[in-house]
Amino acid sequence: MGSKSPETEHPVKALGYAARDTSGVLSPINFSRRETGDEDVRFKVLYCGVCHSDLHSVRNEWHNAKYPMIPGHEIVGVVTEVGSKVKKVKVGDKVGVGCMVGCCHSCDQCGADQEQYCPKMVQTYNDSSMVTYGGYSDHMVANEHFIVTWPKDYPLDGGAPLLCAGITVYSPIRYYGLDKPGMHVGVVGLGGLGHVAVKFLKALGVKVTVISTSPEKKEEAINTFGADSFLVSRDQAQMQSGVGSMDGIIDTVSADHPLVPLIALLKPNGKLVLVGGPTKPYELPAFPLLFGRKMVGGSLIGGIKETQEMIEFAAKHNITAAIELIPIEYINTAMERLAKTDVRYRFVIDIGTYKVVSKIGRREEISFENKRNKKINF
Repeated sequence: MGSKSPETEHPVKALGYAARDTSGVLSPINFSRRETGDEDVRFKVLYCGVCHSDLHSVRNEWHNAKYPMIPGHEIVGVVTEVGSKVKKVKVGDKVGVGCMVGCCHSCDQCGADQEQYCPKMVQTYNDSSMVTYGGYSDHMVANEHFIVTWPKDYPLDGGAPLLCAGITVYSPIRYYGLDKPGMHVGVVGLGGLGHVAVKFLKALGVKVTVISTSPEKKEEAINTFGADSFLVSRDQAQMQSGVGSMDGIIDTVSADHPLVPLIALLKPNGKLVLVGGPTKPYELPAFPLLFGRKMVGGSLIGGIKETQEMIEFAAKHNITAAIELIPIEYINTAMERLAKTDVRYRFVIDIGTYKVVSKIGRREEISFENKRNKKINF
């Protein structure tokens, strides 16, 4: 027997926004998703966060893009269908899907609930081993193992970015032991990841210093997000004042920047943890590490168990991302603004129902799914 045709294997029609080349410009696309399997959960997408990695990916800045690409891995919505063996959720439940939708379930990393390090981990979109489409779309289907159940009364829109931004900072805070009350931890970059890191650390009773190139963010860092102090990284006097004062640093910046000035801020045995993904390699001399037994580490999101823990912790402590809610039609402008760091602090696409402006200027609400009748040019 021959293999199934794409129409047979993925018969459920869907609508999304896709990039088709390295320009990164997104536009409507008709595509299809698989049928709901016995262990699958299908849900109507209501909100999807816009991650900085979406920008890197659609523009092929990491040199691994597969087009057409439908981004989005901070996806939340309401369950519309479940497979016969699903026990985790039911129709009508609120759920989320983060950065991964598959793994081998048999390796040591999967056994340790660290599916993100599984050699066969499947990314929610732009996966290297198979075609996967993300949350810039009207609905989503995923195996129940990768479904995050949503806490009661926890906001969907403000909580969506935590499925990537939140777990990206929460996991290293826990793993590297930077979660002890009274510790002093620096956060490099007050962006989509950084402002959430500040909130988590403060909820854990940690002293927090934000390190940023933008002095205008100082007031917001301290008065809005609760940071204890603020260092302008381009001000040598300010950086010198912080030398040897920090137990650890969470570096969230995806732009190219030097590490040595940050290592100098660490106490002996201090840890600099990288969670951003600059496109150019870092320069890392040995001696700043040797003198003080300091370390530089990294971290990639977190496993499903830890992601569930993180969402429940966030709900308990009323931690959400600071967001700017946008319609899907605004996504290309949002990407341009994101490239210029012109967002406070995370774009979230209102996919379930959003506002558009008609040619005569009248505002009207429409369902994302109702746009299926619009002519699509591939």
